[in-house]
Amino acid sequence: MTKPNLLIFMVDQLNGTFFPDGPADWLHAPNLKKLAGKSTRFKNCYTASPLCAPGRASFMSGLLPSKSRVYDNAAEFSSDIPTYAHHLRRAGYQTCLSGKMHFVGPDQMHGFEERLTTDIYPADFGWTPDYRKPGERIDWWYHNMGSVTGSGIAEISNQMEYDDEVAYNAKRKIYDLSKGKDNRPWSLTVSFTHPHDPYVARKKYWDLYEDCAHLMPTVSAFEYEKHDTHSKRIFDANNWRDFDITDDDIKRSRRAYFANISYLDDKIGEILEALETTKQEATILFLSDHGDMLGERGLWFKMSFYEGSARVPLMVCSPKMKPGLVTYPVSNIDLAPTLCDLADVSIEEIAPWCEGESLVHLGQGGERTSPVAMEYAAEASYSPMVSLRYGPWKYNRCLLDEDQLFNLDEDPNELINLVNTHKHQGTLNQLRVKSEKRWNLNKFDTDVRESQAKRWIVYEALRNGNYFPWDYQPLQDASERYMRNHMDLNEVENDNRFPRGE
Repeated sequence: MTKPNLLIFMVDQLNGTFFPDGPADWLHAPNLKKLAGKSTRFKNCYTASPLCAPGRASFMSGLLPSKSRVYDNAAEFSSDIPTYAHHLRRAGYQTCLSGKMHFVGPDQMHGFEERLTTDIYPADFGWTPDYRKPGERIDWWYHNMGSVTGSGIAEISNQMEYDDEVAYNAKRKIYDLSKGKDNRPWSLTVSFTHPHDPYVARKKYWDLYEDCAHLMPTVSAFEYEKHDTHSKRIFDANNWRDFDITDDDIKRSRRAYFANISYLDDKIGEILEALETTKQEATILFLSDHGDMLGERGLWFKMSFYEGSARVPLMVCSPKMKPGLVTYPVSNIDLAPTLCDLADVSIEEIAPWCEGESLVHLGQGGERTSPVAMEYAAEASYSPMVSLRYGPWKYNRCLLDEDQLFNLDEDPNELINLVNTHKHQGTLNQLRVKSEKRWNLNKFDTDVRESQAKRWIVYEALRNGNYFPWDYQPLQDASERYMRNHMDLNEVENDNRFPRGE
């Protein structure tokens, strides 16, 4: 039986509430809408952790941060943790990554046989938070509200330069795969950094949203003192007191964010066109690592369990799964076993190394009864936070904070904490038992603090004297590119053409 090719599109910081059933009608995203029409769409997919490196490590491994130990954006992703790239490669796949995966540590491959670009963020321990210094801002890399006040039009930026390169290399790889020089099935992961802030966009996409009716948040900002304690920590980490955020700042930021969804749509469309014109078939996945609050409640970026930050889009286009909408809560840790299931890799074989569940049966009319778990233990937290999404409920817990319980069916904006509501005490107790059975928060806290402390020592040592960076360096052998004298010109011209010449 022929194994399917796999094309995985990952984007960065895309708010899943804008994908209630594929892209919202008002988004200018024709390629993603076309893909949605052929896909199983997951309305309630959640990140494993609302931050880049932990969310991505969880997506690749099927493990929550407490198991992967990728607690934050500077925690090493250990080489001995199997990823979907390892599982697929063992099963005979050629595995390739174009773009961001925010691997920290000397292993910059994690099962990928080939990597086409470097990463956009550093691979060392320099971004390590420090629970020993609550309230400290590390100004040179912490988010601040300058992304909001500096929003607007730009024809090139650090982010655009990166994603232009990611798309170019992915498209070129699709053409290379069509040449048939390797008869193995392939898995290509294309991982963009947009629509992650800074909130700047090219004018051609900016102009699409001139009359957009969604440039202001549903829930406006309210007084700092009225926020829950973790949201206050996020405000402080983002240095909000040094910025005066106006409605125009908010509108520009959201407009640029929406424009960058359209920019991504174009890039994805180019890659899908290359796939189509080379007559290759593939199972296609589209997802994000976490969301963005985009000014809801006055919050920006991620680091929160609120829907804008924690909920992400997920679409799977596979002949094994029927197009349609799935409303059961699912998680990014379910993607590793799902990819293996789609590739006919034994789920039993990967189960000992993976906490997630395959989603394939949900695209065949199946059900899900297990809760979805989230964790957060990075900047703006002083102790790990955990969450369970179960049916309509979301239950959040942290040693430092009051518990939170929300009914998302009745309160989608999460404005009413039900922990002290008498009629919901049974639900609260049930979820508390499930949470306490899953997590020992005292041990979790100890593990995170130990990891941070060790990394601060290692980073300081490695920066003293000669420094050897772990950042991935893409390698190209120029002697094997285009035409060289050890090649037959006729074969080169014909083999690199699709369709083939006579």
